[in-house]
Amino acid sequence: MSKHFDALETRTADERKSALATRLPQQIAHAKANTTYFAESLKNVDAAAITSTVALAALPVVRKSDLIELQKQQRPFGGLAASHWGRLGRVFSSPGPIYEPEGRVADYWRTARALYAAGFRAGDLVHNSFSYHMTPGAWILEAGAQALGCTVFPAGVGQTEQQVAAMADLAPDGYVGTPSFLRILLEKADELGVKLPSLTKALVSGEAFLPPVRDALLARGVTGYQAYATAELGVIAYETEAREGLVVDEGVIVEIVRPGTGDPVAVGEVGEVVVTTFNSDYPLIRFGTGDLSAFLPGISPCGRTNMRIKGWMGRADQTTKVKGMFVHPEQVATIVKRHPEIVRARLVVTNPDSTDLMTLNCEAGAAGGDLEKSIADTVRDVTKLRAEVRLVAAGSLANDGKVIEDARKYD
Repeated sequence: MSKHFDALETRTADERKSALATRLPQQIAHAKANTTYFAESLKNVDAAAITSTVALAALPVVRKSDLIELQKQQRPFGGLAASHWGRLGRVFSSPGPIYEPEGRVADYWRTARALYAAGFRAGDLVHNSFSYHMTPGAWILEAGAQALGCTVFPAGVGQTEQQVAAMADLAPDGYVGTPSFLRILLEKADELGVKLPSLTKALVSGEAFLPPVRDALLARGVTGYQAYATAELGVIAYETEAREGLVVDEGVIVEIVRPGTGDPVAVGEVGEVVVTTFNSDYPLIRFGTGDLSAFLPGISPCGRTNMRIKGWMGRADQTTKVKGMFVHPEQVATIVKRHPEIVRARLVVTNPDSTDLMTLNCEAGAAGGDLEKSIADTVRDVTKLRAEVRLVAAGSLANDGKVIEDARKYD
């Protein structure tokens, strides 16, 4: 039995680059021709010229945080969907509300690959504990399991005793759902004196898969792997037996950019996850997820050759309010761009004596002269607020993706 889902996972860098040079301009042309949003935002872009990730990085980012307002302006999908009623199989609602379409193609969310990496195979019975109510989580996993040839028990959330009883009666091979709920189910089974020897594998998502939880599952005979997915994009990256980061899915392009910008960061630097998908129904181009992660160098020991990310590392949306004014990561990025001496910056907001104070810490290469005053003037120009400016040593700011830190205390 193959160790990998298909040959795409082990392509050479040249093979992957060649495929991208063909698929990417086609997808951008499709998005421009079939969605009102990209027809406008990319109207001056020659799709045929976007044949690499370098060229892609010049295009604007559409951020998840913009979707609520975009969808209010143009219902139901803000002008970003290429397919509508009839051509779509389902529509979902996530908190916001934000509405997400589901097309009619098999494995629409590209989950089968992640399930395969977690050990699922055709003929398995899968206990699905994601919610089947309004949100797409359960359907994302169900579509992939069925495409892989598995049978699915739609357990949903809650009713732990009934779920344990169903597990005992049906003897599922694997579980999909959040890791915390699987732990709850296994602890409930222990409490009830129910043995679940058939359950040996799990693909978990929806929350961080912390080592103590992973070890607790393993102690009960369940080997769990994680997938990183969103309601708009489906699976973005997935864990393999190497357990060295998450391998990027073959159906998307992932970039890591400096929060508040569309500028890619170096390998290892934490930034916002930006994704371009080859989905024809919902052709999102440079979609900013609002999640933080970082690329890992090299390729996975498991033999899959696509890029790897560290996994979910927090949220990139660091907008805060200072003295009644919103301050955004984009504004920090604007300040940095006006001063080429700044390598990296971090705006820290504190409230000594119950008064808001902004301090912009800057790693500056060739610092000298009146740089601090010049930067402070730029801060005031951009944010309409005063700030202290501190020049700090190169490499002294934390590599955690934060450009705004709200350190105010309210006790």
